[in-house]
Amino acid sequence: MRSLTVPIPEADVRALHVGDSVSLNGVIMLGRDAAHKFMVDRLIKGPVAVEDQALYEELKRLLRDGVIYHCGPVVKKHDDGHWSFVAAGPTTSIREEIYQPDVIAHFGLRGVIGKGGMGKGTLKACQDYGAVYLHAIGGAAPLIAQSVKEVLAVHKLEFGVPEAMWVVRVEDFPVVVTMDSHGQSIHEAVQQASRRKLDALIGLG
Repeated sequence: MRSLTVPIPEADVRALHVGDSVSLNGVIMLGRDAAHKFMVDRLIKGPVAVEDQALYEELKRLLRDGVIYHCGPVVKKHDDGHWSFVAAGPTTSIREEIYQPDVIAHFGLRGVIGKGGMGKGTLKACQDYGAVYLHAIGGAAPLIAQSVKEVLAVHKLEFGVPEAMWVVRVEDFPVVVTMDSHGQSIHEAVQQASRRKLDALIGLG
């Protein structure tokens, strides 16, 4: 298993290939549909509004050589005001396909975590800019939450807890590379093999 610490140098990402197991450490951001739409519509397409400028600068710092996790967590707010994660399972990533290539390119992302894989646009962005898609374990939300050691910040809580931008520190977060920066995608390979099998079953192959 490869151990990687965020921020991740491009060379370390380029050295990864599909099938590699990774233990991820450092500060990452959680973001789903609302977060990605906000980043593309309000920050990337611009011009950035005055009220969004501080968050934009923070995201540029956080996401450069960084990682986004497609996750809508279950959280607990304690009496002293701090948050902890109860469950942190991955969200189906394909919903972010219309946004992800722009987010990778604009912010300089090195990793996207989720489940189910993504499409050709994200795969090309991974090739062009040096990023990987990392598959998290579905159905293990409480286990993954144990890797979240600290909640550092939360942005856009008005989107709702699952859709807010959570900034967390993780330790030994287990993921597998399923789309790499060399144009390889386990998800695409499985889809093609399944299509061939189906065609054979119905007499088209």
